Amino acid sequence: MASLKPPDPATLLPLPSAVFHILMALAGGERHGYAIIQDIAARTENQLRLGAATLYRSLQRMLEQGLIAESGDRPAPELDDQRRRYYRITRFGESVARAEVRRLTDLVRLARGSGFAAEKA
Repeated sequence: MASLKPPDPATLLPLPSAVFHILMALAGGERHGYAIIQDIAARTENQLRLGAATLYRSLQRMLEQGLIAESGDRPAPELDDQRRRYYRITRFGESVARAEVRRLTDLVRLARGSGFAAEKA
């Protein structure tokens, strides 16, 4: 029986900004949609505020690509709204996020070499 080889993370690069931020939010653990929106806003000091439509379109695409999965784990009913769906990052999602970080790091290195960005202090 042949095992399926996961796709090359580079095939999804560059990541849309919203997708990269969602992956970073989920790196801290499982979250529902509104918690992802809050995490991104806090992490970016409100420089990026995802709307619900952008978030849920991105989540659907990310589910299809295997970057994230819906979690079956739920908080106690008295602590949660049962309509919420929780998401977690997959190993493939982690690989893609790491590949994106390498790509961005290389871009900054090239920008520094071209004089467009200051050298590290």
